[in-house]
Amino acid sequence: MADREVVFLTRDVNIVTIPDGNHGTLQKGQEVTIHQSLGSNYTVVTDYGHMVRIAGSDADALGKEPQHLQTLVSKTDRQAVEQNCWEVLKTVYDPEIPVNIVDLGLVYGCDVTGNAEGGNDVHIRMTLTAPGCGMGPVIQSDVEKSIRALPGVSSVQVEVVLDPPWSREMMSEVAQVQLGLF
Repeated sequence: MADREVVFLTRDVNIVTIPDGNHGTLQKGQEVTIHQSLGSNYTVVTDYGHMVRIAGSDADALGKEPQHLQTLVSKTDRQAVEQNCWEVLKTVYDPEIPVNIVDLGLVYGCDVTGNAEGGNDVHIRMTLTAPGCGMGPVIQSDVEKSIRALPGVSSVQVEVVLDPPWSREMMSEVAQVQLGLF
């Protein structure tokens, strides 16, 4: 999103403060500026200058429609579930960086294993841009919720690992160009 958009909240809305990850509420009628609307969440700046995240499920509070991913396949076999996992991982963004976590190089692996009940168990290995990232648990939760909602998924484990530590070289070329680092 290139242009910033000022909106007034149409109802009270739950928020997560950036970068510390604390939870709070903004009141109906409060002015916010949409800073980033990538993936399914919104990063906004309040009229007091605080950066906060609003969940995509609360898009209506910003006068927006919730976004829906159109690239998912309907099959539930292991390969289809893995494909869908990678698609939804590409919709998860660090609220401060306009690049998805896959292109940022934060996702180290996605393992899908069929289980005895006919479903699939998913194990994600990922890292953070910094070990003490306050938004880490929020991003981890976004990953878990997104994958848990996929058809054919029975269980999800999102493991945050700090070894190997993340570095800029782990970013895709597209991400580096997008951030002006290449």
